Amino acid sequence: MIKKINDFLAGLPMTIVGGVFLIAGFVLGKTGTKLPFDPAWVTVIICGIPLLYLSVWRIIHNKGISKISSALLITVAMIAAVCIGDLFAAGEVAFIMEIGAILEDMTTERAKKGLKKLISLTPTQGRLLRDGKEVMISAEEIKAGDILRVLPGETIPVDGEITDGETSVDQSIMTGESLPVDKSAGDSVFCGTINRFGAVDMRATKVGEDSSLKKLIKMVEDAENKQAPTQRIADKWASWLVPIALLIAILAYVITGDIVRGVTVMVVFCPCALVLSTPTAIMAAIGQATKHGVIIKSGEALEIMGKVDTIAFDKTGTLTYGKLEVSEVAPFGEMDGDTLLELTASAEAKSEHPLGKAITSFAKSKNTELLDCDVFRMTAGKGIYAEVGGHRLYCGNEKYLAENGITLTDEVSEKAAQFRNEGKASVLAAENGSIIGIIALSDVLRPEAKEMVGKLSALGTKTVLLTGDHKKTAEYFAAKVGISEVRADLLPEEKVANITALEKSGAVCMIGDGVNDAPALKTASVGVAMGSIGSDIAVDSADIALTTDDLSRIPYLKRLSVATRNTIKTAITISMCINFVAVTLSVLGVLNPTTGALVHNAGSCFVVLIAALLYDRKFE
Repeated sequence: MIKKINDFLAGLPMTIVGGVFLIAGFVLGKTGTKLPFDPAWVTVIICGIPLLYLSVWRIIHNKGISKISSALLITVAMIAAVCIGDLFAAGEVAFIMEIGAILEDMTTERAKKGLKKLISLTPTQGRLLRDGKEVMISAEEIKAGDILRVLPGETIPVDGEITDGETSVDQSIMTGESLPVDKSAGDSVFCGTINRFGAVDMRATKVGEDSSLKKLIKMVEDAENKQAPTQRIADKWASWLVPIALLIAILAYVITGDIVRGVTVMVVFCPCALVLSTPTAIMAAIGQATKHGVIIKSGEALEIMGKVDTIAFDKTGTLTYGKLEVSEVAPFGEMDGDTLLELTASAEAKSEHPLGKAITSFAKSKNTELLDCDVFRMTAGKGIYAEVGGHRLYCGNEKYLAENGITLTDEVSEKAAQFRNEGKASVLAAENGSIIGIIALSDVLRPEAKEMVGKLSALGTKTVLLTGDHKKTAEYFAAKVGISEVRADLLPEEKVANITALEKSGAVCMIGDGVNDAPALKTASVGVAMGSIGSDIAVDSADIALTTDDLSRIPYLKRLSVATRNTIKTAITISMCINFVAVTLSVLGVLNPTTGALVHNAGSCFVVLIAALLYDRKFE
C-alpha cells in the first residue's frame, strides 16, 4: 500500500502538480496574498514523501556506506527548512530532486523482449525412428543416443551427429554464416539449425539444457542478469557529501548561533544540479542520436560507449551485406566466359541451393538467355547433374566432381585455391570429364566499411573481427577494411569468451546483426545491433541499435558518447563550484534558505542548459 502511494506521488503527473503549487506559493508570497495555508505545503507532501521513502528504503536495504545517499541529504535539508518555516526552500529541493529522478527513469527504461524471442526458436518436437517407423515426439522426450530423422525444411531438434544421408544445413542462427553448410555422415549438427535439402538420419548427442540453443539462451539470460541499473553519480558521492554538508551546517550554527545559516547550508548543498546534469545530458544525446538513425536504449550504454577503446565486429550482415553475388566467371580451355555463365546458369535454374540461385539470378541480370534443362539431378550438399542444349554438365564442389571421375588440373586447383584465399565460394562446372570453368561467389562488402574503420582508428579505437566464418574468408574481408586482428570459426560461446578476454584491457563494444551474436552483444560492455537488417533478437539484446545499415553511424556514435561524458564531467565540475560558492555565502549570512534555494535553482538550470546543448551539436 505504501509503495503504491509512493509510486503514484513520484509519477510525472503529480510532480507537475507539485511544481504548479510551488510556483503559486512563491508568486503569492511575493504579492502579499494571504491564504489559509501555504501552497508550498502541497509540493512538500507530493515531492517530499517519495524522497523520504527512498532515503529510508536505502538506509534499511543498502549495505555499508551506500546507506548514505543524496536522497538522505536532500530529505534532511527539506525537513530542516520545514522546521524553520521556509516551505518554499523545502518544496524547491524536493521538486528538483523528483524532476531529476523522472528524467533518469525516462532515459534508462529498456525493453527486454530478446530472451522471449530466443526461447521461441527452441524446437518443440522431433521425428524419432523406432522399430523402423517414424514417431513424432516432443523435444523434451528425446534422449542422448536416440536416432532421429530430419526432413528438408525441418528444424534440427537437438545437437547430434549425422548417421545417414547428405544435406546442407542453415547454421546462421549459431555461426552467422551466410551459406548453408554441406553435411554428410559423421558431421555434427546443432539444435535450432535448419535442414535445407536432403533427408538425414542423426544420433542425438546433446539434449535438453545441454543443447547448443539452450546454452545460447542461458548465455543471454545470464548476461541480462549481470546488467546493473545506472547508479547516479550523486549517490556515488553522497558517502562524503552528506557528512561534509552536515558538518558545515552544524559548525555554521555553532559558530554564529544562527540556525538559519545552518539550514541554508543544507539547502544549497543539495546536489540537485549534480542529479539533473547527467540525465539531461543523456536525454539530449539520445535525442540527437535518434535524429541520426541511432537508437540508444539507456543512459548507461551511452556513458560506457564513451569509455570504449575496442570495437569488435561480426562479419556477415555487419561489415558485409550478407548476400552472395557472382564476383568472377573463370573459363578454362576454349570455353569463353559468356558461354560458361549461360551453361552453368541454365543447369542451376532448377536448383534450390543458394549458390545455384545466385548464379541464375546473376545471369538474368546480365540478360543471359537460359537454355531448357532436359534432365536435372541434385545430390544434396554436393552438386547437380543437368543436360542443357545438348551439354551434359556436372556443377558442384571438388568432391562431387571427383566422385564423378573428373580430376582437377594444376591450373584449376590454383584458381580454386585463389578463390578460397579471397573468401569466395566456388562452383566448378565440368563437361566430358574435364573442368570448363569456375564461377566464384562472394559476400559483398559494405562500401562505407573501410572509411568507418579508418575513422575509428583516428579516434584511437582498436577494431577486431569476431566471426563464425572460415579463417580465410574472415582474413580476406578484414584486410579489405583495415582490421588487423581476426578471430574466426567462432561459435556463440566462443565469441562470448573472446569478448570477455578483450574486456580485461578495457571496455569493449560488440557490433553484430544475427541471433548468434545475441550472447556477445549482451556480454560486451556495450552491444550495438544493425537494426534495419538484424534479427529482432539481436536488436533486443543490444544496448544500441542502428535503424539503418549505414556503418558511418559508428564513428558518429563514438564521438557523441565521448562528448556526452565530457559534458557530464563539465556539468558536475560547474555544479560543485556553484555549491562551494553558495555554501560560503550561506555561512557568511549573505544567503537565507529562500535566496539560497533560488541560487541553487539557478545553478541547476545553468547546468541543465549546458547539458541540453548536446542536442544540436554537430558531430559529423
